[in-house]
Amino acid sequence: MTKGRIEAFSDAVIAIIMTIMVLELRPPEGTEWSDLQPLVPVFLTYVLSFVYLGIYWNNHHHLLQATTHITGGILWANLNLLFWLSLFPFATGWMGENHAATVPTIAYGLVLLLAAMSYFLLQTVIVRSEGPDSVLGSALGRDLKGKISPVVYAAAILIAFVSPYVALALYVVVAAMWLIPDRRIERRLSAA
Repeated sequence: MTKGRIEAFSDAVIAIIMTIMVLELRPPEGTEWSDLQPLVPVFLTYVLSFVYLGIYWNNHHHLLQATTHITGGILWANLNLLFWLSLFPFATGWMGENHAATVPTIAYGLVLLLAAMSYFLLQTVIVRSEGPDSVLGSALGRDLKGKISPVVYAAAILIAFVSPYVALALYVVVAAMWLIPDRRIERRLSAA
């Protein structure tokens, strides 16, 4: 399989996930601005999830740009990532509709954690296939953000038992951390 095919498939799945999320947003029954007020938590959760999916889409693009060949292991690791990303609409809707209640906030964090672990697995499988001196292997280096994110998600999940709003704030912090573009792979690709 060519990497163009896995890229196109992954792009399509992520686009469908984003579409499903926006279709879950329901307009209010009334016609006044005040009728939008109850939808604020739902909308803010949607925005956070959309940002996360955008981050995954962007990083996935760079990850595959640094990949020279696709193995069966890469295909399965990629499907694993797409599975966890496909749960974003469910987790987003549940948390948004329940105004950051404890269990939905924990479930949202679990989806974030498992998606992060799946992305790390995909990276690892690609580096094993391409070699540690490959473009991706050398670009990743210590991968500080990639190692910190799951730790923050796990901490947020535990904190959600006490304060779902603090957990939600930690989810926002990780998203903000990843919004800062990571140029390691781009630099390695242009140097290669």
